[in-house]
Amino acid sequence: MFSQLRDLLVSKSLFLATAESCTGGLLGSRITDVPGASRYYAGGIIAYSNEAKINILGVSPETIRNYGAVSEECAREMVMGVVRIFRADAGIAITGIAGPSGGTPEKPVGTVYLAYYLKGHVTVERVFFTGSRIEIKEKIVEHALEKFFDIVSPLF
Repeated sequence: MFSQLRDLLVSKSLFLATAESCTGGLLGSRITDVPGASRYYAGGIIAYSNEAKINILGVSPETIRNYGAVSEECAREMVMGVVRIFRADAGIAITGIAGPSGGTPEKPVGTVYLAYYLKGHVTVERVFFTGSRIEIKEKIVEHALEKFFDIVSPLF
């Protein structure tokens, strides 16, 4: 699937950028595991702290205060920030709670918001994963790439 995504983005001369929080760079690592990633991957930012989300990606402090760092609104602003920084055509942003602690009744461990950007259009989804911290992170990355491929492929 990674090579299919690479081939699709390369064929359309699109560059992808990523913003990660709870996955800590795992998405960028998986993307660059496939040879030829430099032909479509502009780069990524690990914005683990709220300060990094605000100061690097441009997430509004009011967004974090009003909705939390794990929210649709934050994910949307993260993806918009990373595509702006890298001047990318496409983007993926991830923010969530990988555990084993940090969850709340409203946002339990395993709650994740993913934002996908493609040529001016943003799609955000809330998903829930179970497992250990590492398992949750791996499931998030796999899901993000599959969903992004599903978003990109029908357009071409």
